[in-house]
Amino acid sequence: QVQLVESGGGLVRPGGSLRLSCAATGSIFTIYDMGWYRQAPGKQRELVATITSGGSTNYADSVKGRFTVSRNIAENTVDLQMNSLKPEGAAVYYCNADIVRVDGAQEWCWGQGTQVTVSS
Repeated sequence: QVQLVESGGGLVRPGGSLRLSCAATGSIFTIYDMGWYRQAPGKQRELVATITSGGSTNYADSVKGRFTVSRNIAENTVDLQMNSLKPEGAAVYYCNADIVRVDGAQEWCWGQGTQVTVSS
């Protein structure tokens, strides 16, 4: 069994910064892509940023230049540095990872979500 645990959400003023972290634990053999998605009330879950095991990144157009995704391969963690946050960035942020377990099974895993509120 594998698990993703997020941390770092909270309340921030417009223009402020937050850093989200996510750790994958359990019977992990290897992790391919990791990333972050978000879901605002009444909207569908959308991609924010992803990073491959080789370090290639992909960002939603709405966050390019403001958000940075990074990962630590050895520690099975992925972070999201969010700068210049806008009110429309308020959402529940979810960590995601494409994990191969030690038993050989591969699964897309989701964290429980962490709330980000952007308000003055």
